[in-house]
Amino acid sequence: QVQLVESGGGSVQTGGSLKLSCAASGYRSRPYLMGWFRQGLGKEREGVASIDPYGSTLYANSVKGRFTISQDNAKNSLYLQMTGLKPEDTAMYYCAATHSWRFLALSASRYDSWGQGTQVTVSS
Repeated sequence: QVQLVESGGGSVQTGGSLKLSCAASGYRSRPYLMGWFRQGLGKEREGVASIDPYGSTLYANSVKGRFTISQDNAKNSLYLQMTGLKPEDTAMYYCAATHSWRFLALSASRYDSWGQGTQVTVSS
């Protein structure tokens, strides 16, 4: 499994922006499917965005047009640029990866490596 460490979370007001980063290490081989997930208090973990090694992306409808997933393969890093933040975006955000994939996926069960999470809080 790959080791993942998220950073960049914080508190912002409605309409604000944040950029999350995820540093990956321990790759045994490429390619990996990477994703961002979030889990609010009392809620199930939900997929936010996914990106494959070739740059194809998939977004949840709730964040489409506001969030952008990207990666820097040279730095083994994954990013999530979040703009137009809303109170309902408040959650712990997790980076995830899987070596076993065929398609972009927003289902948590498709991923087998997870970070510890970074908290994002959006106040009204």
